[in-house]
Amino acid sequence: MADTESVGTAEAEASQEGRVHTREAEASQESSKEFVAETSEGSQELAPRRSTPLGELHREVGSVLRLPEGNVLDASDIVTEAPDSETMIINMGPQHPSTHGVLRLMMELDGETVLRTKPVVGYLHTGMEKTGEELTYIQGGTNVTRMDYLSPLNNELVFALAVEALLGLELPPRAVWIRMLLSELQRVSSHLMWLATNGMDVGSTTMMIFGFREREMLLAFFEKTTGVRMNHNFIRTGGTAADLPDGWEDDVELICDTVVARLDDYDELLTGQPIFRERMEGVGVLSAEEAIALSATGPILRSTGIPWDLRRSMPYLAYEEVDFDVIVGTYGDNFDRYAVRMNEIRESVGIIRQVVERMPRGDYRSDDRKVTPPPRSLIDESMESLIHHFKIFTDGFKVPEGEVYVAIESPRGEIGCYLVSDGSGKPYRMHIRAPSFVNLQSLPVMLRGGLVADAVATISSVDPVMGEVDR
Repeated sequence: MADTESVGTAEAEASQEGRVHTREAEASQESSKEFVAETSEGSQELAPRRSTPLGELHREVGSVLRLPEGNVLDASDIVTEAPDSETMIINMGPQHPSTHGVLRLMMELDGETVLRTKPVVGYLHTGMEKTGEELTYIQGGTNVTRMDYLSPLNNELVFALAVEALLGLELPPRAVWIRMLLSELQRVSSHLMWLATNGMDVGSTTMMIFGFREREMLLAFFEKTTGVRMNHNFIRTGGTAADLPDGWEDDVELICDTVVARLDDYDELLTGQPIFRERMEGVGVLSAEEAIALSATGPILRSTGIPWDLRRSMPYLAYEEVDFDVIVGTYGDNFDRYAVRMNEIRESVGIIRQVVERMPRGDYRSDDRKVTPPPRSLIDESMESLIHHFKIFTDGFKVPEGEVYVAIESPRGEIGCYLVSDGSGKPYRMHIRAPSFVNLQSLPVMLRGGLVADAVATISSVDPVMGEVDR
């Protein structure tokens, strides 16, 4: 009898213990669900294939881009792949060192093969477009220059051109050519930075050191010219903040000579290197039709063979007066994107040399006193000049009602500024067409069917700057 009672007691204790463990497991599951709900990005995230709508699934695998007109989407159109039970969804980023900023990529993998990819953005939260609507036009340059922080002068240029279009303002020739000089120097600096980081992404620490070494020369010249190395607020409505410094011609000539000589070193280091070519050739392929359908611009589009460059296709500043070639690729792979950027540096150096030879004399900014502050020398002599200077930098200037879209060719592609003016001293609406944001759409198509190891090189080949993605 005693034995029976002890057995019954043991069973009861075990049952009680089992219920405790069950409650703990349920509590753990509930806690896990709450945590997932709190950290979820909702519809941005990549869902399992079985719960993904058919239309979205077709978009993720790029089928819609090639769908003939009039055809109906059907599940059989999708290439048969491993079922969900045999695949896994992983995160690459937003802390991954090879995602070039706070970019998060969700990937569905079958072993090491990438089946689907979904970029998830929004981790930077800069809010620059809304901020720009609360700043005067003269303050706007300090805001937009921080979007693409590897190409700040191009950001300032497109904003200034949009405001000047609304004002109907004509610039003196010297201001136009100074802007063109700085824009091309910025393109060289940005592409050098890309060569450095892309080299590191594919395992070349030497290229990382080389790229930063040459870029340092350009940043030093920018500091001499604008006062700071980055985020300059130097290109302003009506011209530039100041003239070029004494001896600028010698500085620019030294930069050109050095960069051209070092490009030959880069060629020797990378272009014919077997490992580098294995990592780049035939990887991340994008066709011309896909690039156009995805609205890709810049080196990504030109690598597919489409010669679209706004400096030639829709000239601005004085680009129609200088000679240069639009560099295009053939296969639209990582190697083509590398070769396009490498040779664009050479073309930019050629443009810079022409600008140095043909730089006109005269004023570096407009003499329209409605938008241009008086010369510094007059402020100490004239009360009217002092008041004018004060009003320009506190209240700004009023812009006629209207709307405008202006686009230029940044190192990453077409960057456009859309402004709506209500006649006040601040933009009523401002929107930036950021090439990094648009070009990210091409990643799922480039990565599909490749390996995880190749994803790093392909992400790098897009050259995204998250500051202008999450603007």
